Amino acid sequence: MSKGSPGPTPGFLVWRLANKWRVAVDRAMAPLGLTHAQYSLVASLHGMRRTGERPSQRQLADHTGMEALYVSKLARSLESAGLIERTRDPRDPRAVRLSLTDEGATVARQAVDVVQDLLQQLLEPLGGLDSSRTRAFTEELTTLLDVPLVPTGPRPGGATPPTTADPNTDTETDTDTDTDTQGATS
Repeated sequence: MSKGSPGPTPGFLVWRLANKWRVAVDRAMAPLGLTHAQYSLVASLHGMRRTGERPSQRQLADHTGMEALYVSKLARSLESAGLIERTRDPRDPRAVRLSLTDEGATVARQAVDVVQDLLQQLLEPLGGLDSSRTRAFTEELTTLLDVPLVPTGPRPGGATPPTTADPNTDTETDTDTDTDTQGATS
């Protein structure tokens, strides 16, 4: 954090928490031969399988928030590992449907159990998985995830463009970019 700043920005804290979580899940998944990103696919397929869904790669990309090309790459590697099957959709030859193999389902169950233990550890300061604080936190995260973010470029003179959330913001007065990188050097 820079000297004289009031504290970390919410964006910085979200970034730190996301990185902390990714590293923890990557380490926990290594013994199962998965990365965090691969876990996200097999765990999602596991949950969807329980409700009878067999998503396309595009549907899984939308569900996980990952880029479709990245999901395709991950799906090919998981197929090579024998954990998922990729099949052409007979109704749409451009679409590829994904499903867990029996081995994939076994690995997914083990992985979900490990990540649930990590999640319990992470949420313990809020009272655990079933606490009212965790439910409120989840609602707040969902609200933030539902906000569409449209990248904008820098404006001439270094001013920040106004956001759609507050179109009356005076963007010409705050050109200090140090707050965007708080903690990046710590």
